[in-house]
Amino acid sequence: MRDVSLPYVAPGLTGVAIRTRLKGLTPVDENVLRSVGAHMGSLASRDLAVRCRDGLEHSADTWAVRKRELTAQSSSRWAGSITKATHDQWALARRGQLAHIQSLEAGVRTVTHRLSLPVGEKGTKKAPGGYRTKQEWFAKTRRLHLLKDRLERELADRAAGHVHVVRGGKRLARTRHNLDASGLTEAAWRQQWESERWFLAADGESGKRYGNETIRVTPHGEVSIRLPAPLADQANAPHGRYILTGRIGFSHRGAEWADRIAADRAVAYRIHYDLTRGRWYVTASWQIPPTRTIALRTALAHGVVAVDTNADHLAAWRLDTYGNPIGDPRRFSYDLTGTASHRDAQIRHALTRLLTWTKAHGVRAIAVEDLDFGSEKTREKHGRKKRFRQLISGMPTGRLRARLISMADRTGITIIAVDPAYTSKWGAQHWQKPLTSKNRKTTRHDSAAVAIGRRAQGHPIRRRTAPPRHHQSDGAGHRTAQAGPGAFGREGTRPRTPEHGHDPCVPDAERTRETRAPNTVRGVRLSMGSGSRTPPRSAVQERSVR
Repeated sequence: MRDVSLPYVAPGLTGVAIRTRLKGLTPVDENVLRSVGAHMGSLASRDLAVRCRDGLEHSADTWAVRKRELTAQSSSRWAGSITKATHDQWALARRGQLAHIQSLEAGVRTVTHRLSLPVGEKGTKKAPGGYRTKQEWFAKTRRLHLLKDRLERELADRAAGHVHVVRGGKRLARTRHNLDASGLTEAAWRQQWESERWFLAADGESGKRYGNETIRVTPHGEVSIRLPAPLADQANAPHGRYILTGRIGFSHRGAEWADRIAADRAVAYRIHYDLTRGRWYVTASWQIPPTRTIALRTALAHGVVAVDTNADHLAAWRLDTYGNPIGDPRRFSYDLTGTASHRDAQIRHALTRLLTWTKAHGVRAIAVEDLDFGSEKTREKHGRKKRFRQLISGMPTGRLRARLISMADRTGITIIAVDPAYTSKWGAQHWQKPLTSKNRKTTRHDSAAVAIGRRAQGHPIRRRTAPPRHHQSDGAGHRTAQAGPGAFGREGTRPRTPEHGHDPCVPDAERTRETRAPNTVRGVRLSMGSGSRTPPRSAVQERSVR
């Protein structure tokens, strides 16, 4: 067994991004946007190539030289936006290169271990066994050499500071060689390739009018662009600016955006074109101070809603402060097939229902697993289990957690991250059967949610500890792990809860014998008549003599 990490409160947001559609554009407006995007995209491509050639030798002096060259062909603010985007893209490629190296190293270790075992040897829960046949063993020896060659090449590139970046996306670049399979013509692919490589983004600057001097949006929705020097002849406003005919308005966080530009605080804008829909969009983003995290005990003061993430639904159950499940479990389904926008919409819809249900019960904390399937997606670890690899690859763990944190930030609900170790196994072992009744069938995912919630609260997942060794609870303490030492009435008998939440809590006739006063004193009945509690005289005399 590996060590289980302690639960922690997930940090809040540090930035906001909102998007709206840019409507009412004339053909002249679209031509200007295309010209500016193509010109700035070519400058961004050249700057990225220079940055990749510099590698680890990049310094402030080389950055200043690049920015001066870009300023002459655009403006100082356009040049600053391009160089910043270049640095971010290079750093992202660098992190992706490191992740790829770690994946190759894990593959080499797994294949080497399995090749060292006899053919057909069974594996364990912690390590895989040998390969099934000699043919598979021989094929994996060739794959081991291939992985080692790739690893050496990637290590050499990382040591030299070389990264491989494609502006517009590697997948779209490879589609050029498979136009028949993708259903695109060469002209359609070319148009999509050029639109993906446009650059129409400008960083904000506090103290300037409406928070951005390059792409300016007024409170009334008027959008104007500071044209680059070679395109200044297309301006229709003073100071080399072009004002678009269309107007925009942000519905989501619109009041926050309006207050920000009214105070001339920095707001970054990005204009992009969706070729499939034929629409233009504007994205506004800005930084916000991180939300102050509250103490874990404070967040759990009203209980917790525990959530188990699955490939097609979220299994949720509400727990009280003592770790006991309340009510019935809930399931929030989603469909992760189709386009990326459809999948994102499905996740947002499921999280909206989860937050609404949590807020309706007055709970201020949601416990989720801190999942990371990076090491589980390798083909070397689950080679033949293709369906299983596709299943865990389709689970949107990172996107779902980021969406949940961003959506819960405005509702006042705290997100608690929990170590996912053994939650499904122990939840099914200790909670699935006790929570199953004639009218409710508890699934493995529901019991895992209970385990997640109890771990977030600091309770053990087991329902009860071992009974005390001697004289009941005087020497070894009370045997239940459900209630804390200071809980009122923990030593008393617990009344049987009704089968349904709307049933009245009437006295339980099946357990009245446990709560009644004793009828006898040392083997002698207290009453022989109707309702009298006075013991007979013989019993009193016998007790006094003793």
